[in-house]
Amino acid sequence: DIDFDDDGRQLVLDWVTEKYGQDRVAHICTFGTMATKLAIRDVARVLKLPLPEADRLAKLVPEAPKMTFAKAYKENPELKKEKSSEIKLVADTLKFAETLEGSVRQTGVHACGILISRDPLDEHIPLMPTKEEHLYTTQYDGRFVEAIGLLKMDFLGLKTLSIIKETLENIKHSQKLEVDIDAIPGDDQKTFELFSCGDTTAIFQFESPGMKKHLRNLKPNRFEDLVAMNALYRPGPMEYIPDYIDRKHGRKKVEYDHPMMEKYLKDTYGITVFQEQVMLLSRHLANFTRGDSDSLRKAMGKKIKAMMDKLKVKFIDGCKANPKFIEGCEQVKKEPDVLIEKIWKDWEAFASYAFNKSHSVCYAHIAYQTGYLKAHFPAEFMAANMSRNLNNITDITKLMEECNRMGMNVLGPDVNESFQKFTVNKEGDVRFGMAAIKGVGSGAVASIVNAREEGLFNSVFDFAERVNLQTVNKKNIEALAMAGSFDSFGTMKRSQFFGSMADNEPTFIERLIRYGHQMQLESSNSQQSLFGEVMSAQTVKTPDIPEVPEWPKIVLLEKEKALIGIYLSSHPLDDYKLEIENFTSREFSLRDINSRIEVLKGRDLTFAGMVTDSLEAIGKTGNHYCKMTLTDYTDSYTFFFFGKDYVEFSKYCKKGLFLMIKGQVQERYKSDMLEFKIRNIELLDEVRKNNIKSVTLQLPLQAVSSELIHEI
Repeated sequence: DIDFDDDGRQLVLDWVTEKYGQDRVAHICTFGTMATKLAIRDVARVLKLPLPEADRLAKLVPEAPKMTFAKAYKENPELKKEKSSEIKLVADTLKFAETLEGSVRQTGVHACGILISRDPLDEHIPLMPTKEEHLYTTQYDGRFVEAIGLLKMDFLGLKTLSIIKETLENIKHSQKLEVDIDAIPGDDQKTFELFSCGDTTAIFQFESPGMKKHLRNLKPNRFEDLVAMNALYRPGPMEYIPDYIDRKHGRKKVEYDHPMMEKYLKDTYGITVFQEQVMLLSRHLANFTRGDSDSLRKAMGKKIKAMMDKLKVKFIDGCKANPKFIEGCEQVKKEPDVLIEKIWKDWEAFASYAFNKSHSVCYAHIAYQTGYLKAHFPAEFMAANMSRNLNNITDITKLMEECNRMGMNVLGPDVNESFQKFTVNKEGDVRFGMAAIKGVGSGAVASIVNAREEGLFNSVFDFAERVNLQTVNKKNIEALAMAGSFDSFGTMKRSQFFGSMADNEPTFIERLIRYGHQMQLESSNSQQSLFGEVMSAQTVKTPDIPEVPEWPKIVLLEKEKALIGIYLSSHPLDDYKLEIENFTSREFSLRDINSRIEVLKGRDLTFAGMVTDSLEAIGKTGNHYCKMTLTDYTDSYTFFFFGKDYVEFSKYCKKGLFLMIKGQVQERYKSDMLEFKIRNIELLDEVRKNNIKSVTLQLPLQAVSSELIHEI
């Protein structure tokens, strides 16, 4: 099971194919089965059940993981009724779908499983071609592949490794420094301070709010603490974290069931955290062989009861036959039989969450490396993270917030400073990459960067004169202008690029491109004009800039968002800062409704946002309903309105409205799932008028003067 950097994974596949031979390396097949909904739709298609009916039946199946017909009938009696429907086609569809449920429907390719064999694979296993690839795929799935003695390797792509690689490239580019990530000190004070403060946003495996809270309490000061936290922060062992913290800081005594156990549990303050500790202790206490200890790990991890029972007898006999164990029992004044039983019982309980230390060490090592880079090269590290999360708006927003917290600006694209990806400028701010703009390809960016090597552009005209207009075309320049890449020249508003001097005349961009072509022709002095004379500098005039007003703020921001995925130069909600700061639940946001709604159960909350999507429709019962997606600074959430709520709130389901919503997190009707139930909606424009009755100013007495009163 090996993780490679995302970009390098294919290179590894090519390498093993080259090394072992194409006939000895293959992908592993997966079988897609007919799930409940899919079985209904497939059978309906064959029986020619009308599509609306097939849809209706499929929608009666509840949305839940590992759904089966048995579960569906139990959860939705309506579906069960359809089994005895008077319409024969409907009843038959369900009958046959139930029979076919779980049958293999199609084959696929395992996302990361690769088979490497000593002999040509077709001597052991049937193979088939893989679509659009030169490697074959097995016709047996993973379980049977291993059972016949072949070696299954998992080659995974790990984004964090790509982020580390890209950070090092950023450092080299912005600071002319070569950092060897494998040679960084393992006891770096600044890195451990970052973990101790919980400043771990974007740090691999350590960025959840719960983990941050525990890190602040733990104050890790050694690598082993990170390894242990990586293993403990999971359902089950999580309950031991407070105990681990108290023992580390001396608030609780570190105790061992048996003195011999200290040797392997000292690092984790007497708490068993890893499978390897159990393996080593079984050899130490009961003289297990290495093979026995590995069988114990396997039996514990996979809960193989028969093997556990067999090994228990061996463990009891081994402990009793070990003089050092008996001697230790006398020291702690415990009966050997009782102590052996206690140790074994603890191990059995531990089995349900035992973690592999080698895995935890690797992941903590990567976390330490990312922590080191964030502590010493914050801008370069954040730029790499943003480059790698470009298509994930939630992550980009979170990373931008972190940049602001760290005192760094995230600046929009700029033809004089931007490169392909996010980079760091001379002031230490993160600069948007031009290739991140929709409609600007990497070829156009390479051409701009190439032209810029002769010196920075001093105007849009200079830009048009110097870039290759075959590569940087009209579509590219339009996208660059709309995303604000020419804003730093300070001479033009974005709307002016798309304006024209009169109706039916070309836009400024079209005239700018024509000007650029003419200047480039002239500078080459190889082309003559229509009338035969060589064009001179005086004959080519810079195009006039049309006098058009700037787009309204919301239009400008929407165009910006369409091109770069986020509101960057400002946010549409910025105009309502006063309302948001004074009348909403400031400590919570729509992101909390999406990510940790359980914490908010029973709370009355107020949110402000903008309607970014809406729909009005008729449901399957024939009743009207509507839905709207509300977006705030952090995330989006979709609300549905039925019945009375539809009558009351449908007027607000209009794209582009700015709203303040009040409601409560409660259980959904006839379900134990939670939802945010809206009680009241108000236009943000009306909030000041409806809620601010008076304003109180507090001033130091000595500051009050007649001038100040006049000014107020």
